Amino acid sequence: MKRKRKAAVREIPQMEALKQINYNAAGLDIGDAEIYAAVPEGRDEVSVRVFETFTSELYALADWLESCGIDTVAMESTGVYWIPIYDILEARGFEVYLVNARHVKNVPGRKTDILDCQWIQQLHTYGLLQASFRPAEEIRALRALVRHRENLIKSISREIQHMQKALQQMNVKLTNVITDITGLTGMRIMRDIVAGERDPYRLAAHRNVHCAKSEEEIAKALHGHYKPEHVFELKQALAAYAFYQTQLKECDAEIEKLYAGLEPRGDDPDKPLPPQKRSKASKNAPDFDLRRYLYRWAGVDLTQIDGVDGLTIQKVLTEIGVDMSRWPTVKHFTSWLGLCPHNDKTGGKVIKRSTKKTQNRAAAALRMAAQSLTHSKSALGNYHRKMRAKLGKPEAVTASAHKLARIIYALLKNQTEYVDPGPDYYEEQARQRAIKRLKRSAKNLGFELVSTAP
Repeated sequence: MKRKRKAAVREIPQMEALKQINYNAAGLDIGDAEIYAAVPEGRDEVSVRVFETFTSELYALADWLESCGIDTVAMESTGVYWIPIYDILEARGFEVYLVNARHVKNVPGRKTDILDCQWIQQLHTYGLLQASFRPAEEIRALRALVRHRENLIKSISREIQHMQKALQQMNVKLTNVITDITGLTGMRIMRDIVAGERDPYRLAAHRNVHCAKSEEEIAKALHGHYKPEHVFELKQALAAYAFYQTQLKECDAEIEKLYAGLEPRGDDPDKPLPPQKRSKASKNAPDFDLRRYLYRWAGVDLTQIDGVDGLTIQKVLTEIGVDMSRWPTVKHFTSWLGLCPHNDKTGGKVIKRSTKKTQNRAAAALRMAAQSLTHSKSALGNYHRKMRAKLGKPEAVTASAHKLARIIYALLKNQTEYVDPGPDYYEEQARQRAIKRLKRSAKNLGFELVSTAP
């Protein structure tokens, strides 16, 4: 039987000025091969033990923490190594804190000879660690598949680029006469090229009746220099494209199963939805009725918000869930997304104002949606154009994404439907604020502001 290695127990500096909050707290330092675990002194012969990362060892770690009377466990978010032990400890009933590594390092008072797990355990004992947001288990499963779906779409896009590269190397200017080479006309032509057809007029005969270019123009673009190595590249790219398309359909089927298992929200989840604002569906949209599933899950139709579609709402909801009680106010929510200004102050003065750097996927989806508001004839579109003229394009995108986040928070929390207030809504709000400022200034100077409007 393999003997357990014991980690060297170091002396922990006590923070006398602080009050202990979590008496039954443990700290974990997680790596690829080993996990260092620290518990309060006196719970076992040693307060620090080392476990391997095999599944049997993870269960042994959970048993040891249970025997030591531990209620809550803190760990750093190191890569993806923390996920298995997090799930196992959560299933065993422990309160698990996933903490940001930067927050642990920023707390002063650590001695260099203390193990990381001991330092995490001590900070957690005094309540100095804040748990990162993690949605419920069923949402995490859906989120994993949605993220995998995004990777499949990226792979499909990469293979389309490979097709375009192979065609360009053969001087086949198919992209000059066809908008989308993966459409009906383009796919038929490329399959025939791989099959050995070289006559441009026979290839151009695959032209779809809805194609803008004539058959003669397409044939002219198909006069190419068909070298075998480039044809082989095209063949491989077509095969990979077809494979990823099949994978995408299988992934969509699994996502639909998870949506069907989610508990519906709202008074009438089966009521008819209002007409969809976007008449043209996204090419990457799934085959099932995504909008209906999102409505049953959220209780409101978030796709009525200008600038967002079903895929955008899917990205956002699979990252944040539908329970807004996790964030006490909308300001907490937008701060978590990293869409509100972060002020650096010194001496009571703001020396720097900018948004925090973040990799939040929900925020990234809202930023993408905000960019589509440029030509929208709505209140949000007018707001985006106003911010763009005032602040510039990057800041306008952030401001519009912040506005979208506030609307989504309000709709989910209050379970109300979105109604566009009209393109002049935000301008009227700004006008009323300006009038209030003028009235206040006039009153302070001993005057009364009188309106001359009829």
